[in-house]
Amino acid sequence: MDTHRIKEAIHWRRLIDTLLDPAHYADLVLKGGYVINVITREIYVADVAIKGEKILLVGEGSELTGPSTQVVDVTGKFVSPGFIDAHMHFESAMLTLTEFSRLSIPTGTTTLVADPHEIGNVLGVPGMKAMIEEAKTLPQRVKFTIPCRTPDAPGLETAGVDISAKDMTELMADPFVQGIGEIQGFSNVHPVYQHADHILDDQIASVAYAHHLGKTVEGNAPALFGKELAAHIISGGTHVSCHETTTKEEMVEKLRYGVTVFMREGSSQRNMAECIRAITEEGMDSRRAVLVSDDMVPEDLLQNGHMDDILRRTIACGVDPVEAIQMVTINPATHFGFSDVGVLAPGKRADVVVLSELENMTAESVYLGGKKVAEHGNLTMKLPPYTYPDTVKGSMKRMKVTARELQITVSDRAQARVRGIKVIPDQNLTGAEEFELSVKEGVIQPCLQRDVLPILVLERHGRGGGIGKTFVTGMTLKRGAIAESVAHDTHNVIVTGTNYEDMAMAANRVIAMGGGIAMIAEGKVVGDLPLPVGGLMTDQLSGKELADAVTKLHHLAREELGCTLHVPFMHLSFLSLVTSPTWKITDIGLVEVDEFKILPTVIQEGR
Repeated sequence: MDTHRIKEAIHWRRLIDTLLDPAHYADLVLKGGYVINVITREIYVADVAIKGEKILLVGEGSELTGPSTQVVDVTGKFVSPGFIDAHMHFESAMLTLTEFSRLSIPTGTTTLVADPHEIGNVLGVPGMKAMIEEAKTLPQRVKFTIPCRTPDAPGLETAGVDISAKDMTELMADPFVQGIGEIQGFSNVHPVYQHADHILDDQIASVAYAHHLGKTVEGNAPALFGKELAAHIISGGTHVSCHETTTKEEMVEKLRYGVTVFMREGSSQRNMAECIRAITEEGMDSRRAVLVSDDMVPEDLLQNGHMDDILRRTIACGVDPVEAIQMVTINPATHFGFSDVGVLAPGKRADVVVLSELENMTAESVYLGGKKVAEHGNLTMKLPPYTYPDTVKGSMKRMKVTARELQITVSDRAQARVRGIKVIPDQNLTGAEEFELSVKEGVIQPCLQRDVLPILVLERHGRGGGIGKTFVTGMTLKRGAIAESVAHDTHNVIVTGTNYEDMAMAANRVIAMGGGIAMIAEGKVVGDLPLPVGGLMTDQLSGKELADAVTKLHHLAREELGCTLHVPFMHLSFLSLVTSPTWKITDIGLVEVDEFKILPTVIQEGR
């Protein structure tokens, strides 16, 4: 028996002694609150008695109250298990884990399941290990679901590091690794099966190894039905999740197949309201319905909250508050096999949220392992800032570019017919469009009146230096350009704008910063944000400082560039996500996701 198991057994005996020996007492009793029982979907008055990190009893706690017991009167308040975010990416918030925790703990989030495939795409195993090491310093429980391959679409995009099944051994042995993250390589089932079946073979090898170790596997099945959905489920070892479900019809079929549907409700992708209709309209069982954030910007965390805000939105869609709480407690805990969290019951970890209001999910106080860590929205414990090692910085290998290199050109004709990506607000799905654009001296021109702009991706990892080029509609820029090194999933430099000169300057600003976000208008820097950790995150700003900085950038995007799109930087970053339909742009070119191939941007030239 290992040391951890021995300590656990000793602690169990200590709990039993406290319960049965009159000479022993609880350390803490939360007295007289309305306990939310997510096992039976009940609310009733009870005490919650705690010893050390564990719950002793949920019921009558007077006999466990002694001279040294701290008694907290929670009469009239609601006592809930701590909230779990079952699928999220720290990199999307651009924060260190420490700063994310500083913002999320006071809202009631006590467990996070993070997928580090963003930093994995840039820096490989060393980048993911650095993130895992930070997690080991936190009071909030953090588990990781790691990518089994990068890039997800080899030949269609260029990652900083190629990861395959052979790289799994070291990371999978870490107890902080829960299992394999979203298996995106087989999201496009038929194209991969027909044109790149080696991806499937490598994925199955990784999945088999994960199951051998008793680890979990997460799926990624956007717009899959019937045989394709069945094949994707089996490729993950038969028990997978999906956080890319966007319609009621998908939700219904996936629940029928036993898929755990992670209903995403983040900053730029909001699918819960559509998914939840399978439960509110069709009366389907919600045990496999889980609420997740996936991607959140820091200003949303600071201004609106985390899982508490997602719960509020879910309740507003007609879901009973206790059923909604099940979706962030017992449901994700059951999916992952977390035996010690997700419910308030004897022997479970005392991760507890005391709510002053139920429907508004107002967290009055938060306990982690029986210790109060937040009260009235403020952290009551110290979290020292975390600085990443230099090994995960300096990831930018790209040289400067000129406006001429970025131009999309044809022979000198008056017009050209081109393909372009259509932005769908609050989704990472995109549409496919065709446009007739004017040509000047061989250069295809943007059309601001129709909101058709050039969009390019510049390879930045020092692996060829390719530039993919196409057009986009829906970014709503009226002037200037935006560039960033956050571009899912391989995180090359993505840039769009109203003219090639400003686009080149924006891209070069990102390159000069070693990664980050830059906005240019009329040859001047409107705003920027350095992201030195992998070109994805900052360890130089607190959560509050970064939230203020991003809020300012969003304001500048509206005021200086005329951009009306909600969270434009996050929307831009998903236009290169080639595992999500329909058209995307990478450093290789315009990708037709459903066919797993590159399309030429120019269809035909006009006269």
